[in-house]
Amino acid sequence: MIEYLKNWYQQNFSNPQIVILALCLIVGFASVLLFGDLLAPLIASIVIAYVLDGVVGLLQQGRIPRFLALLLVFFGFLALLIIILFGLIPKLSQQLTQFFRELPGMITQGQNLLMQLPDKYPSIAQIFTEAQITEMISSLRSQLIAVGQNVLSQPLESVVGLITIIVYLIIVPLLVFFFLKDKGKILGWAESFLPSNRELTNEVWIEVNKKIASYIRGKVIEILVVWAATYVTFVFFGLDYAMLLSFLVGISVIIPYVGAALVTIPVVFVAYFQWGPSSEFVYVLLAYAAIQLLDGNVLVPLLFSEIVNLHPVAIIAAVLIFGGIWGVWGVFFAIPLATLFHAVIRAWSSINRGSWQKQQSLSGS
Repeated sequence: MIEYLKNWYQQNFSNPQIVILALCLIVGFASVLLFGDLLAPLIASIVIAYVLDGVVGLLQQGRIPRFLALLLVFFGFLALLIIILFGLIPKLSQQLTQFFRELPGMITQGQNLLMQLPDKYPSIAQIFTEAQITEMISSLRSQLIAVGQNVLSQPLESVVGLITIIVYLIIVPLLVFFFLKDKGKILGWAESFLPSNRELTNEVWIEVNKKIASYIRGKVIEILVVWAATYVTFVFFGLDYAMLLSFLVGISVIIPYVGAALVTIPVVFVAYFQWGPSSEFVYVLLAYAAIQLLDGNVLVPLLFSEIVNLHPVAIIAAVLIFGGIWGVWGVFFAIPLATLFHAVIRAWSSINRGSWQKQQSLSGS
């Protein structure tokens, strides 16, 4: 067994380039796992600066000096942050509060509807009794009410939580500015700690960096486009909680395949209890289905063509694994991280194959 492990190690880690790449990956992931909570503002700032740097680069291509482009992008980011804090969040909070206040009445209507099903469809009575339906609805009611109370009270339930939010609002913009301003110096300082012989690491990083940058910026565009289209559609039909539901639809694109299915539940729920089985209910669902189809068949191929080439099973597995490790951030970066592993494995296999062919040629000669 020991001899087998020794041969496996020599076959896969005999090249120092692979060892350097493996160490870089291990140190990076270990740092995030061990110090992720402590470094959350830093990580968030790096992600935001990474996205904004692409916009700065586009402005530079238009022959705008980098510092001027940096200032334009940074102040645009601050303006967007102010709009979110004082325009979007209060409206979302208001609609969320109103939704959970009206939720018990919606559940009661749903209970009355379910109680009528055994009379209309006798076959259902053989599967679920009236007592089971009542117990199920009561359990659902208590759980949803508990969730609503937690959602409404948790953000500002303590002075410490409020102070943490204020600190984030001060630190993150400052870090974003300095990451953008001193990008070259910071990257040079970080590279000084890496070995000089790191061609494989650089090769993998160049490939992954291009795909990750395109993916993140494309995903941000997709969220905004889907959110705006859904909001306009819901307002046009007069659907209640239009801002809240369209926001959920927008962020649902972060989770491939699963997000669209999950967010459909509250959309159908609200639409049914607003209009019942009417023509308005059908029109809203058809419009919502059209948005989902256009997103999946037009917008996604347009934004992400050739960026990632992963099987759906690999994507879902990455969402489950990285989402379980890092929560929302893990879900958002599931595909880029899967792309990173795919690039590493491909480079690893290429080097091992090249080493094996070289050994075969030497042994043959």
